Amino acid sequence: MHITAIEIYRVNMPLIYPFRTAFGDDDAIESVLIRLEADGHYGWGESAPWRLPAYSAEWAAGVFLLLRDVLAPLVLGREVASGQALQDLLSGVKGNPFAKAALDTAWWDLHARAQERPLWQVLGGTQNPVLVGADFGVMETLDALLAEIDRAVRAGFRRVKLKFRPGWELEMVEAVRAAFPDTVFHVDCNSAYRLDALPMFQQLDRYGLAMIEQPLAHDDLVDHATLQAALATPICLDESITGPEAARKAIQLGACRWVNIKPGRVGGLTPAVAVHDVCRDAGVPCWVGGMLESALGAMHCLALATLPNITYPSDVFPSSRFYRNDLSQPEVALSGPSQMTAPSTPGAGAEPDPARLQACTIERAVMKG
Repeated sequence: MHITAIEIYRVNMPLIYPFRTAFGDDDAIESVLIRLEADGHYGWGESAPWRLPAYSAEWAAGVFLLLRDVLAPLVLGREVASGQALQDLLSGVKGNPFAKAALDTAWWDLHARAQERPLWQVLGGTQNPVLVGADFGVMETLDALLAEIDRAVRAGFRRVKLKFRPGWELEMVEAVRAAFPDTVFHVDCNSAYRLDALPMFQQLDRYGLAMIEQPLAHDDLVDHATLQAALATPICLDESITGPEAARKAIQLGACRWVNIKPGRVGGLTPAVAVHDVCRDAGVPCWVGGMLESALGAMHCLALATLPNITYPSDVFPSSRFYRNDLSQPEVALSGPSQMTAPSTPGAGAEPDPARLQACTIERAVMKG
């Protein structure tokens, strides 16, 4: 496919309420959207590194500049026959997976639209609808958290994820488990701890959690292997899995028993599928995470979640969970209790609403070849 035009947007999407994690509190999500044109077709991609370099070393303003000044010029006017061919064009730039993911997800949407097939089928998905879970950040009070969990359980969600950070730790988990003894829970630490917290993590074994997500440093594998050897509860790696090679090494070291896959974190759908395949071949199950993208990015995550080794409810959320008006349409919605159905329309199944895109755009670049 001959890439003839690229549009880049940096957007600010206000949340209904702040999202609180170990990284801090955010009241809006900054994301970068890309529109590619080729051979009479177009495709949209999205990557949401957020406003500050907290989850990773990237941030939205930096991603926008790198795309405009470096990455997009490498692609514009070139023939790009596959996702791997796109990754090869970008390979001279070290790191920056969120920036690369914006182009990669746009290429896959473009490719699927050109074939007039749903993205999830083009990726090789086999399970549709897919299971999704409920996710709760740090709240003002335990009573508020318990009330939200109760609503999720009554709505039929198959698992609940709890953000876990200093000051919102064992007491919180103990209260939740006491109130919901049979519900599937796991905690997400977002790299907030170091290995000296081992005794505290060993106490978590008593609560029957499905997993402990990313307890230690974002770039660590070795200490995670030490921690996993000392725990009965499985460790799931998120931030540490930066691509298929990191997944292979983590599995070889025994650093985890689950892997979370986020397209933005690993550089797009092309490496995300490769991470899935490495884990599948090693017998390590996966699930899909998100970065509170608009419906466009969520649909890319949903397509990824149809792959066969995704065996735990994924973090793909209804638009109404975080946004009063989603930037992209159609909005993401549940198709049943704890499930979503990937669309049958060509491509990812969503794209920005022009009026909302204009209202949310901070800066824009248009490049034509």
